[in-house]
Amino acid sequence: MPLSAASVYPRTDQPLPTWVAVGGSPESVVRAARQKMMLMLAIIGGGPVRFKPFVDLFRQANEQLGQPRNSVGAHVHGFVAKTDVKAADRMYPHWHRSRMLVGRERGWPAPTPEQFYNEIPHGALHLGSPETVAQKSARTIRELGLDRLVFKYSNGTLPHEYAIESIRLTGEKVIPMVRELLAQGE
Repeated sequence: MPLSAASVYPRTDQPLPTWVAVGGSPESVVRAARQKMMLMLAIIGGGPVRFKPFVDLFRQANEQLGQPRNSVGAHVHGFVAKTDVKAADRMYPHWHRSRMLVGRERGWPAPTPEQFYNEIPHGALHLGSPETVAQKSARTIRELGLDRLVFKYSNGTLPHEYAIESIRLTGEKVIPMVRELLAQGE
């Protein structure tokens, strides 16, 4: 059933932008284009650049349907602390717990510390100091041609003070650095 007749309360002055999240199915990507929706890639593991074919498919589908270019975003796990080591030390136990829970549902083997530490430089984790996270975020945005990058900084077990610090550092340091890096073309 289409959501075209759905109402939102309290009422908004403008329509709410709606994104369709996909995790790796070409059919879902094409369906989002057919429905004239914005695409949000749900990247929970592995290198973000492996999602480039889905971005290309989405853009191609929109073009073939005679539609204007629609926005593409990515949702990644992001966590910022003052240093790379502090960010990793704070996040690891919560990442591990989350992967254990999800892995049981999906039949994944138990996660290892090596997997976690490999995901930081090469995978989906945007984790570290403001400088480290800004560099990786700018690279992800450029490589995928994103219009939006969204961080999920906790799966429910991260202490509140760590989450607040991460949000503050993201807003005060990471976002301005990402904008600068993108403007410089780096």
